[in-house]
Parts: sequence; structure tokens; C-alpha cells
Amino acid sequence: MIGLLQRVSTAHVDIAGHRVAQIDRGLLVLVGVEPGDSERQADRLLERLFGYRVFPDAEGRMNLNLRDIGGGLLLVPQFTLAADTQKGTRPGFSTAAPAEIGAQLFDYLCRQAASGYAPVGFGQFGADMQVSLINDGPVTFWLQA
Repeated sequence: MIGLLQRVSTAHVDIAGHRVAQIDRGLLVLVGVEPGDSERQADRLLERLFGYRVFPDAEGRMNLNLRDIGGGLLLVPQFTLAADTQKGTRPGFSTAAPAEIGAQLFDYLCRQAASGYAPVGFGQFGADMQVSLINDGPVTFWLQA
């Protein structure tokens, strides 16, 4: 499971002109699911997202995590993260999990996140979403679980 995390000042997701999720300071995470991923990988990714130290402490060093700052978490499904881009000029998607598995694991990840943390927001699997953010830093990391 892939998580492309971005430290944000603010972020939101709109679908068909309606705001479905919004956070202030925190993490926007684009989530890709690969074949063979399971709830175990989702749990590990979530553990890493909550513990990853990407927020500055009083000295400006990245020593604080999401829980330390009480920041928001916005999870957005993005199957294109798992694309095969090794050859040619068009991505291939055989390296992404089938849609039904991707949807199940993304839903599981969202339920797990919401069960133990707030504020949390979610995009919608399979929807045409408009994602807006102000990347703080910019700070962006690719995590794989």
C-alpha cells in the first residue's frame, strides 16, 4: 500500500461542486493499493502516518508527528500511484489492485483512522474529485507499507 503524504496548512476534497472533506493543518495522504495488499499493510501505513515526524518543533526540526500537533488527516484514494511508468508515454495500471479490492482496503483504512483519531476526512473511491491543498514547506514523502 502506498501513501503519498503531504504536510498541509489546509486541504479539501470536492465532488460535483460539494465539499465532502476538509482539514486545516495536518496531512493530506493520497492512497494507492497494489495487488497483494491486505488489512495488514493498511494498518502499517496508518501506524506510519500517525507516527511520521514531519512537523517542526520549536527549533524548526521535523520532530513532531500528527498526534503531537493534533493535526487533521485527509485520506484520498488514488489508484494512479500504483501505475507502471517504466516504459513508453502512457501509464499501465496492471500494477494496481483491482477496483473492488482497492475500494475495500481504502474503506478499511478510513474506518481504522476514524475509530481512533479526529479530525479525519476522506475522499471517495472511484469519484471524480477535485483536491485542493496548500503544501506546507513543501513537504512530501512517499511511504510504502
